[in-house]
Parts: sequence; C-alpha cells; structure tokens
Amino acid sequence: MRKLNIKFSKRQIKLGCSGIISLLIALLLCAMCRGMLQGQEHQQMAKRWSKDGGVSQISCFFSPSAGMTSDSILQFEHNLDKALLEESITVESTNPSARLWADAYSASGKVTIESDKGSISVNAIGVGGDFFLFHPQKLLYGSYFSGHDLMSDHIIIDEDAAWQLFGSNNVDGKIVYIGNIPHIISGVIKREDSRMADNAGLNSSVAYVSYDTLQKYGNNFGINSYEIVMPNPVKGYAKKYVSENIGVTENDIEVVENTTRFQFLNLWKILMRFGSRSMNSKAIIYPYWENMARGYEDYAALYLVFILLFFTYPVILLLIALIYYWKHKKWTLSSIYRFLIDKKDDLYYKVYRKIKNRKENQALKLKKAELEILDLEEEKNEKDDEKSN
Repeated sequence: MRKLNIKFSKRQIKLGCSGIISLLIALLLCAMCRGMLQGQEHQQMAKRWSKDGGVSQISCFFSPSAGMTSDSILQFEHNLDKALLEESITVESTNPSARLWADAYSASGKVTIESDKGSISVNAIGVGGDFFLFHPQKLLYGSYFSGHDLMSDHIIIDEDAAWQLFGSNNVDGKIVYIGNIPHIISGVIKREDSRMADNAGLNSSVAYVSYDTLQKYGNNFGINSYEIVMPNPVKGYAKKYVSENIGVTENDIEVVENTTRFQFLNLWKILMRFGSRSMNSKAIIYPYWENMARGYEDYAALYLVFILLFFTYPVILLLIALIYYWKHKKWTLSSIYRFLIDKKDDLYYKVYRKIKNRKENQALKLKKAELEILDLEEEKNEKDDEKSN
C-alpha cells in the first residue's frame, strides 16, 4: 500500500496546537454567552408559550407623552383578534382554554405602604394583564395575582419590604394600607440580586400592585410598557403588526422583538452602532427588566468580539497551511486518489477476511457437530450389537 509522506516541523506543530486552543476558547466563550442569555427569563416568554416556535415576544416602551391607557390596550386587543381571524390564524389545540396570545402592561412609580408596625415608601410597578407570565419572580411565600382580577386590592412585596413592615418574610395574607385602602399581600418575592440588577433599578425595595392602585394612590407617569406574545407566521409579522397598530407615533415609542434580540445579526448591529447606542432622543424611561436586557446585549456583543477573534485565528492558520502545502506539495491529486483507493482496498480486504474467517469457523463448528453426532450413533449401534449377542 502506498503512503503519503507528510511531515510537520516543531513550529508547525506549535502553531497547530495554538489554533486548536484558540478554537476551544471560542467554543467556551460561546457556551458562557449562551448560558448567560438563557438565564434572562424576562426575554424568554416566546419559548415558554410555545416550544414549537411560530410565536414572537414583542415589547413596547412609551414616553409619558404617548398617552397610552388601559382603554387603548383593550382596543388594540380587540383589533388584534379581528386581524388574526381575518388571516385565518387560529388556535390549534385540543385544550379549550388555549389562547393565541397573551399580553401585559405596566407603569412605574412609587407608593407608600403602611402596616400596624410602620410605613415605607417604595418603588412600585403597577401591572395589568398577565404580567407575571412575562416576568416570573422567585416567590418565597404566597402566589401571584393577575392583572385581569376584578378586585385590584392585591400587592406583592419583596422580602426587604416585608421585614420593614412586619419583621418577617412569611406575611402573605396580611393586610397593608395604600392611600388608607386595605390591600392583601398576595406574595413575598426575593428581589433579583446582582450588579446588573442594581444598576438596572433594583437597588431598593419594590412592590407590585395593580395598575388601578398605582394610578389612584401612587405617583406615576402612566403606562410605559406593553408586552405581548403572539403568532409570528412569517419573519417580522408580529413586530410589524404591533408597531403599526398600537396607536402611538414613532417619536413616543420603541418596539423591541425580544425573541431575536440576542441573535448574531442583532448583536452585530449593536457593535456597528457602538458609541451611538446610548444616545436616545426619545423621552422613554425603561423599566428595570429592559435596562437589564440592554446591559446583557452589551455583554453579549463584547463576547461576540472575542468569539470572532478566537475563531478567526485558527481559520487563518488553516488557510495559510492549505496555501503553503499546496505550493510546496510533494504529492499530487492522483497520489491522494491512489492512497484513498488503497485504503479502500485494504479495508475491503480486512472485511472480506473477517467474513471469510467467520464462515470458516462456522463451517468447522458445523463439521465438528456432525462428527459428534456420527460418533454418538456409532456408539449406540455398538451397544445395540452387544445386547443382541
């Protein structure tokens, strides 16, 4: 069999090892970045809503002058149902309670909460719709409430607020007062604790109340966030529909497609807008979860830079090696062809010998069994002859 005589120098071996190490670092960075982004529960509603895909999570952020109201959202929901029906987009499920879409809205502000033991002023999120579907919190005690509830006298507080008000975490079901109106503590949550969360606005106690409560008894600038998960039969359909039908002018709104925001092309666009990304001519104050998402976008874009660098190095080494060996080759395409043919023949011969040996062994075993049967028959005949004599 012919052999290909290809030898590598120590320098070439070192370069090859450095290329492999660089590739492994790139793969490790990919895994680290993926793990970081998968932990962003606020951006994963589409995956939780449908494992089969075909849906998209869209977020809208409004300026105070946008004038968004709960009635505006009801009108948008009504129009959305009509549009999906006209497009023949229907629920494909045997579950009678299955829905095509879910949405939530919220407003940021402050409320003063009073108990028998004290009073605190905290940051508040006034919620409507299925807010906690989009923003699952770590519950320590109790449960969530829905923005669809007819009764708007529920509140969720974090453990810090619970300690300040009652000196305990286990306070679900207890009564507090907002604007002298009794509210039931539905649950107690653990506030997200990280440098990113602190910078995003979660550096102090926070309470979640109904939008109606915040509007009546707190300080706020109106609805500043609307989120929806809905069918996305073709790329960009959901974002385009929401942008065109939410009823707010372009200067007073920013629309984000959460489902694709961490994909390669979007991260590349962030890199291309480096330096101008932080500039914002719209009077929009982002809620803490969007601030966190934008921060993680920056981290992911930084990861992308290093991934591309560490991945590019072995690719360049490989191209240089191919060019070098092509120019200094001591082999020809025909020699490689003959080498592969010889390899194929060698493999065929080994397989053939293996099959032949197996057949020969089976034949020997069969012959041995036949001889044993003949010996037994001969022995039986001899015994029969002795008995007859």
